[in-house]
Amino acid sequence: MPELPEVETTRRKIEPLLRGRTILSVTHDAPHKYRDTHLAVGRRVQGLSRRGKYLMLQLAAADAAEDDPHDLEFIVHLGMTGGFRLESGKHTRVVLETDAGTLHFDDARRFGKMAVVRPGEYAGMPTLAAMGPEPLSDDFREAEFVALARVAGAVKPWLLSQKPVSGVGNIYADEALWEARIHPAQTRLTAAEGRRLYRAIREVMGRAVEAGGSSLGDGVGNYRQHDGVPGAYQHEHHAYGQEGTPCPRCGTDIVKTVLAQRGTHSCPTCQVLRAEGKRRKADD
Repeated sequence: MPELPEVETTRRKIEPLLRGRTILSVTHDAPHKYRDTHLAVGRRVQGLSRRGKYLMLQLAAADAAEDDPHDLEFIVHLGMTGGFRLESGKHTRVVLETDAGTLHFDDARRFGKMAVVRPGEYAGMPTLAAMGPEPLSDDFREAEFVALARVAGAVKPWLLSQKPVSGVGNIYADEALWEARIHPAQTRLTAAEGRRLYRAIREVMGRAVEAGGSSLGDGVGNYRQHDGVPGAYQHEHHAYGQEGTPCPRCGTDIVKTVLAQRGTHSCPTCQVLRAEGKRRKADD
């Protein structure tokens, strides 16, 4: 948390507050976590984009043309509990002041990060540099995904690596695998499994974005938007966080296990781990 749907919702919500505005100051006390943010001061926010779980503010000199060769990118990773707020709070880590107002970056668990870099210079951010295609874009192609899935290791950790497709984290991996009826530890997916998973990822991510992401519980640091509005997709979760409740498809209780050090939710009846070597020819 937050994953692609939450970050995309954040982008859509704060873009009207930042686009076209000049950054007057970026205040924090952790330069090792929020790198070179002073370079953003005096620059205009041309737009906001997103890559996987990263927010990206495009910056230009305030009095420069649109093709200013000295453009910069302000990269924001929300970590586990990061989010923007209109008011300062006990967990405010960064204060971003513009000529139209102020945004406060709150982060209870302090895993969020920021950096100002030249566009595309992501050497210090290896996950961003090697990230796979966006799941809701035309660059995410079924044939290519299926080919990669046929030789991949355990499918959930593979998805979480961000290499086959970007923005899928713990919540939406569990949901997509449930939708596709695939065990999270399954290796070397068949072509039919790969196609089901491809469709499930697109469907789950699309629905989650439209619902504004997922807000889990009421604790400090749980995902909310800058105006306090929570997401709604948690009400549609079939697997994630549903341990001990009946699977909506078959009625068997959802179970929680640990896979690659991540809590993992699945249905033991609908998502059976297929033994290696039993790839049915008809399924390919």
